[in-house]
Amino acid sequence: MKSRAVISMACMGWLLVTPVLADTPALSGDIIADLERLQRELQQGEHDSVSERSREQARRFEGGNAADRWASALYRQLAAGAEAGAGRHEAAADQLRQARRTQEAPQSQRDRWLREEARLRLAAGQVEAAVDLLEEWHSRHSGSVDDRWRLARALAELERWDEAASWVERALVDDPDPGERRQELAAVVFQRAGRGEEALANLEASLNAQAEPEAWRRAAALAHGLGDAQRAAAIWEAGWRLGVLAGEEDLRQRIELHLAAGTPARAAEYMEAALAGETLPDTLANRRLLARAWEEARDRERALDAWRTVAERSDSGEDWQRLGLLAHAWGRLELAREAMQQAQALGSEVDERWLSTR
Repeated sequence: MKSRAVISMACMGWLLVTPVLADTPALSGDIIADLERLQRELQQGEHDSVSERSREQARRFEGGNAADRWASALYRQLAAGAEAGAGRHEAAADQLRQARRTQEAPQSQRDRWLREEARLRLAAGQVEAAVDLLEEWHSRHSGSVDDRWRLARALAELERWDEAASWVERALVDDPDPGERRQELAAVVFQRAGRGEEALANLEASLNAQAEPEAWRRAAALAHGLGDAQRAAAIWEAGWRLGVLAGEEDLRQRIELHLAAGTPARAAEYMEAALAGETLPDTLANRRLLARAWEEARDRERALDAWRTVAERSDSGEDWQRLGLLAHAWGRLELAREAMQQAQALGSEVDERWLSTR
């Protein structure tokens, strides 16, 4: 009779997926029939009535003999299934917590209930309680890759970054090529745990033409934050060429990253092409960026022409002074004197010696 009860209950799937349980007390025929009836009602979606009847029966039997206490635990399990089916995850978890206290249930069954309770606690937003349960379960079981990722994500929600990183490492051993969401989780966890290189490696591994633009931006930002501007520019360049990164903001960032990476001539070329093709607006800010790029590239004629355009547009004494200083440094003394005269005319304080430059 015991075999019949356990096999029947196994049909519930999410709660009790187990063969015949050894060393559990035999249940009476009436209890088995009642459990089976409630199970059928649960499968038909009668959550509230099954929950109420199961909890009543659980309370009725919990103070009896060993068989009664085992029956009480099974009723608690049914009540948990009913509450979960109705979306009441915390109440479902509470029922499994009570079922787990039944000493007549084998440890293997109590561990299954513990694992399910942890998942329900997560669904109910009780992350800290769920983590405690998952850690207890993992102390006795190696678990699957999904189990390790689940615990890593929960620890990350609690901002326990070092512990989360440890579980991410364990997950990656058997799941070296996880999906995009898990790659992003790994990157965030490693970054917050102070392991930026590992974070960047995980992000880069997920980058392709199907990856979200934000993943490319995050990877470039992380590389830049780690002090590797060249790597950041290379990531951005790859994303741009694949067509994942596009538009004015991404193009301007592409130019800024090339400036930061020590390739200012390329930055200037991109900006000139963008202004000529009207893919970027011909604003003073963009003209200033172009001038800065040619200056850093030490292309003297283009830099001086670009800064003159900026000064004429801005009508700012400071811009004329910058042009004058740059022209003087590069031996263009006549241009330097002219620029300083313009700066003075616009109210900037200029040493008279600059005005007599020969």
